[in-house]
Amino acid sequence: RKKIILTEGISSTHSSNKAEKALNKIEVVEAKVDLKSKSATLIINGEVADQTIRTAVDDAGYNVTEISEA
Repeated sequence: RKKIILTEGISSTHSSNKAEKALNKIEVVEAKVDLKSKSATLIINGEVADQTIRTAVDDAGYNVTEISEA
């Protein structure tokens, strides 16, 4: 399963790497953050709640504005 998240606050390579690292800590998620579009593509290999994704990004210091199925 694939999801796309849109974010706020990611404005540098450092911040995109930080957000990507936070998302990849979720056991069933493989994430790639795109700095230009301020979005992340998630490949999800199991079950994960959207709130878990939001919390990971929030805890890294950024905001999720939208989560959608890809």
